[in-house]
Amino acid sequence: MRVRQYLYLLCAVVAAFGLTACHETDDEVDEFPDWKDKNEAFFAAKYNAAKQAIGRGDNSWKVFKSYAKNTETTGQAADYIVVKVLQEGSGSGCPLFTDSVRVHYRGQLIASTSYKDSEDSELGLVFDKSWRTDVYEPNTFVPAKFAVSRVVDGFSTALQHMHIGDRWKVYIPYQLGYSDSGSGSVPGYSTLVFDITLVAYYRAGTVVPAWNTNQSFLCEENL
Repeated sequence: MRVRQYLYLLCAVVAAFGLTACHETDDEVDEFPDWKDKNEAFFAAKYNAAKQAIGRGDNSWKVFKSYAKNTETTGQAADYIVVKVLQEGSGSGCPLFTDSVRVHYRGQLIASTSYKDSEDSELGLVFDKSWRTDVYEPNTFVPAKFAVSRVVDGFSTALQHMHIGDRWKVYIPYQLGYSDSGSGSVPGYSTLVFDITLVAYYRAGTVVPAWNTNQSFLCEENL
């Protein structure tokens, strides 16, 4: 009789464990399902839309080949970044690969299961940004400082085409971003979407001064 009771108890424990395991599995959220395919399709659509807009004479869209790719061949879409111009600056020159820059920036992924931007439904998780508030207020932010050569190829390519005061939304295919391996909260195969404002740049060998919050943009003549 006692053996039978033990068997009943053991069966009950096993059944309860099985139900718990099932519930835990059911509750797990796949945050990035079909991520590679979704990101490739997203970037291809942006690239094609930008090319069509440019063909119609729309100057608010730009496409640039990565500085690291052979410029003598056309290449494929993943060799390029796509740019939507949000604001045109007044500067004339552009940073070089060997320069340092000051920029305001925010980096996002495309929309995923749990993350969707309330202002742009195409976008999702903010994985990095240089400002701490939700509202973009460049006159109160201290712009980030780094070398053009120290960021992913797509970001570096954009910087080398920007003028002081430009604000761009830059779409970077994963091949010019964090590739198939990812980085931190960014999974592999992620298209990167950056909101970038170029505030200043400094030629190699120039000492980058501390930022004065009373200044907004620097002209080339001051660099």
